[in-house]
Amino acid sequence: MRVKRLIEALEQDLSCPICCELFRDPVVLTCSHSFCKVCLENWWEGKPLKTCPVCKRRSSKDNPPTNLALKNLMETFTEEKGQTAPAAEQTSPSPQQPECSLHSEKLRLFCLDHQELICLVCRDSRTHKDHRFSPIEEAASDLREQLRRNIKPLQDKLKVRDLLLLFQSEERVHRALSEQTVSCTEFEKLHQFLRDEEESRMKALREEEEQKIQNMKDKMAALSKDMEALSKTISETEEQLRAADASFLLQYKTAEERLQRCPLVEEPQIKQSDLIDQAKHLGNLGFNIWMNMRKLVQFFPVVLDPNTAAPDLILSEDLTSVRKGRQKVPKNSGRNKNFVDGSETFVSGTHSWEVEVGGKDWLVGVSGRVQRGANTEVGGWLIHFTDDKRLSVKNLQRVRVKLDSDTKTLTFTDLDTNTVLHTVTDSFTEIVPCLITSGSPLKISPKSITVTVGDCWL
Repeated sequence: MRVKRLIEALEQDLSCPICCELFRDPVVLTCSHSFCKVCLENWWEGKPLKTCPVCKRRSSKDNPPTNLALKNLMETFTEEKGQTAPAAEQTSPSPQQPECSLHSEKLRLFCLDHQELICLVCRDSRTHKDHRFSPIEEAASDLREQLRRNIKPLQDKLKVRDLLLLFQSEERVHRALSEQTVSCTEFEKLHQFLRDEEESRMKALREEEEQKIQNMKDKMAALSKDMEALSKTISETEEQLRAADASFLLQYKTAEERLQRCPLVEEPQIKQSDLIDQAKHLGNLGFNIWMNMRKLVQFFPVVLDPNTAAPDLILSEDLTSVRKGRQKVPKNSGRNKNFVDGSETFVSGTHSWEVEVGGKDWLVGVSGRVQRGANTEVGGWLIHFTDDKRLSVKNLQRVRVKLDSDTKTLTFTDLDTNTVLHTVTDSFTEIVPCLITSGSPLKISPKSITVTVGDCWL
C-alpha cells in the first residue's frame, strides 16, 4: 500500500498541468514549468501572446526545448511502475520494451526513412547510414497525429449513415365531391368521373412511390455495405491508435496501408429524380382534371327555362331538349301557352346555336323586343316547318340560328347543306331563343369547348 501511495504521489508530480495526464514528450518554458508538447501547442493555438498556462509569464520562445531530464525520468518511472505495481492493481500494464532481433538491444529509435524501430547499434550500421532518426515517443506522437489526420475524412464520411431520406408514403391528390345524395344523373356522372380520376392518379402516385422507394432501398443497401467496411477500418485504426508506442509503430505500416486501401465513401446525393414528382401529380390539378372532364361534360349555348315551358311541353333533365307531352306544372306569370324560352336574354354581341329538328311540325327562332321609332314592340321571329312544306327543303335535320346584334341580323341556316334558309333584319333590342314542337323532339346541340391559356389555344 505504501508503494501504491508513492506511485500515486509521483504520478501527480509527473502529470501535465493542462491534460492532467503523465507527461508525453515534455517541453520546458523559461519560467521552468513543463507541459506536454501537444498540450502546449493546442493551448497556444490562435492566441497572439505565448504565455505560460500556469504563471501567465510570456515565453521567450515559440518552440520551447524538450525537457530531457523529465523525459528520461518519465521513461524510468513508466518502466519501474510496470515492474513494481501488483498485477491486480494494474489497469493497463505497460508492455516490456521490445528488443532488436539482430543485436538483442532495446529498440529506442525510429528510423524515419525505413519507418521501423531500431536499436542504437542499428543506428550506426551501414543499413541505416545517413538516415533520419527520432526517439520512439516523438515518432509515435508525430505518426499518431498523421494517422488521426488520415482517419478524419473516413470518420466524417461515416456520418452519412445518419442521413435519412424522407419520402411521403402517400398523399391525396383530390377530394371527391360531397357525398350528399342527389337525384340528378349528371351529378352521378361527375361523381363517377372524379372517382375514376382519383383512383387513376392515386395509382400513378403509388407506382411512382414504390419505384422510388425501391431505388432508394437499393442505394441504401449498397451504402450500408460500404459503411460496414468503413466502420471496420476505422475501428481497427482507432484500436491501433490506442496501442503502446512500440506496438503502434510496429503496426503503423499495416494501419497506413489499410487506410490507403479503404476508399472514401461518396456521400449520397438526393437527386431530383429520386423524389416524387409532386409537380406532375399536384400541379394544376384542378385544371388537368377539368381538361379531362371536357370529354365528359358538354357546353350548350342555349339552355331552356322550365319555368317558361308550356304545360304540353316536357323538357329533358339537362334542359337542352323539348318534346310533346302533358305534365303538371305550377302556374306563373312567365309561363308560355305553346312554347318554351331559353334561359338567357341577348342584348348585344354575336350569338349562335344549333337545333336538331328532324320530323315535322316544329318552330325554331327567337322572341323579343324591337325598337320602332319611339315605340318598343314585342314579337317573334321563327322558322316554321309543317306538313304543307312551306320551305323548299327536304329532310331538314339541323338548323343554325345566328343573331348579330351589331348588324341587327337574324339568320337561319341548314347546317347539312350550309344553305341560308332565311334572313331577318330588324331593330332588335332584346332577344330570347324559343322552341315550339307539336311532333318530334327538338334538341339544342352542344358546342365544342375552346380554352385559352396565356397565348396558347387548347
